[in-house]
Amino acid sequence: MERPLFYSCMQEVFCIVRWDTAGKFCLRIVMPNGSLILQANDAYTRDQWYHSIIWRRNMLRYKNYLTDCEKRDKDAVMNQLKKMVDFVLTTPLQDESVTRAPMQILTDLLADRQDSVDWDEWAEEATSVAAPLLAERHAGGELCALLARLCRRRGAPLCRRRGGPLPALAPPVRRVLTRNVDFARAPNARRLVRDYISALSAHSSGVSLIRRFVEVAHGGQATCPHPRAAPNLAAVALAALDDHYRESPKPHICTDRENDVLCFADILEYMCEYEDWLVIVSGVLQPVPVCAGAMRCPRVARRLAGVLRAISEDSRCSVHTCLVPAPAARLNPPCWLKATAPSDPQLALPHQKLCRLWGDMIGSLLNCCLKRKSFLQSMSKQLPDFLVVALTEHPAALESLCLMLEWEVASGEQTQLEIIATLQGTDLGQKYFTDLCDRQQHLTKLQSEGGPKQLALPLRATDADVAALLEGGALGSLECLSLAFTGVTSDCAQHLIKLPGLRYLNLWATQFGDRGLHLIADHLPQLQVLNLCETPVTDDGIEALVSLASLKQLNLNSTKLTAAAYDTLRERLPLLEDFDIRYTEAW
Repeated sequence: MERPLFYSCMQEVFCIVRWDTAGKFCLRIVMPNGSLILQANDAYTRDQWYHSIIWRRNMLRYKNYLTDCEKRDKDAVMNQLKKMVDFVLTTPLQDESVTRAPMQILTDLLADRQDSVDWDEWAEEATSVAAPLLAERHAGGELCALLARLCRRRGAPLCRRRGGPLPALAPPVRRVLTRNVDFARAPNARRLVRDYISALSAHSSGVSLIRRFVEVAHGGQATCPHPRAAPNLAAVALAALDDHYRESPKPHICTDRENDVLCFADILEYMCEYEDWLVIVSGVLQPVPVCAGAMRCPRVARRLAGVLRAISEDSRCSVHTCLVPAPAARLNPPCWLKATAPSDPQLALPHQKLCRLWGDMIGSLLNCCLKRKSFLQSMSKQLPDFLVVALTEHPAALESLCLMLEWEVASGEQTQLEIIATLQGTDLGQKYFTDLCDRQQHLTKLQSEGGPKQLALPLRATDADVAALLEGGALGSLECLSLAFTGVTSDCAQHLIKLPGLRYLNLWATQFGDRGLHLIADHLPQLQVLNLCETPVTDDGIEALVSLASLKQLNLNSTKLTAAAYDTLRERLPLLEDFDIRYTEAW
């Protein structure tokens, strides 16, 4: 065409199904001075032209009407807005502008009147009308900022009688939580979620509304279908706590201003009620991301204690190992075991509850993945905490002190005397110490000279059979032990480590796993031959074997060994001469 064709001049647009017997596909555009016929190659192209022209023509009309509405009647404006929303949601076009243009018109509509006294009323009604659009389209940064402003107005003290934030604001908030990837690039989106939660909390039923909000964000399924929801929600909660308490004075003084931020600590606690989200929360909390000012607040500390209790009670290593120091931990505090240490606590809890929480965390680690000599050695600087908690008769602290004596982790006569005095300071501690003395006497008998040098257990042998075997007679001369094709698991490792002269250990086709390997690596430095063929060990346990400097033969056939772990073994075990890595990734 020689001259441009303006959308505003188009009076009518419609498709001509057939133009002649050749079956041509045409589009007719009615203009003031006549008609224009456009011919397409096929029906699809013609229909795309038709919908595109209709889209552009209507969007220009809606934009001109809705962005210049100061003198227009509100009902008429809202009626046009509803027509635009219906049109956008029914168009068959799949184009970026279909998403961007209507959201920009809504943004301009809210922004143009934000200085007027009736902005709240306008914004509330416009948001309600545009709710279907907000639920289906992504809101940009400017629109998120305007919606966040509306949340703050709805959550203000004078507006709490309105019943919290508008229901229409829930869809864009959920969309941000489930679709956003990086809050660093979308600060207004994070602000929208934060202000929406604050407005929920400001309602008279704020506690139940917050719990319901977390429940809806997770979804009705056992596993949340949105991978980004939990990290985003945890990030919003932690950022809100940090902003409020970052400049908190010492000592902490509770004020009414804290009521607006405690809901974010509640969110972390409510998230721990879902198993899949508990893994994510534990990952976010290592190293400690909460500022010292927040932990000095007793009300925040009480909620964080609930989070830590849920983490410590979970049986999955991927969850409760967040309590120990991370490789890149911050110096202050490096981990939750340090932040909650009863001798110098950073979490403002009563002493008795603090001791119980700290002991529960230690107990969870000891009873699962960290009942290891190296773990207790790493905790040796926190010996005063073990002593303080042991005086409250916490079983985990008492067991830890006994293991420090049994495994010779506590160095120095004075330190050992302190531990013994603590154990004998309570009735339960005396029982633990008596059991320790009995075990030590049995260990002396077990490791005495004499007995066989080689031993093989029958195929039906179990962990209980290994324990019963070591209960009788001297096995101090035992050098070779075969448990191949038996029913033993990692639980038998606590008995195997009592054989310091062991040089050969065959665990072929057993259920001996990573937890047992960690114990062996800590306590059997003289081991030279180890057969782990067809066992469920992974890199986590295999890489612990680097501490077995005397190891010469290693069979990892048909295990979950990776190439990276194999390279680590080759580099750090120079005496390793014979190894079998067939049917592994490293083969």
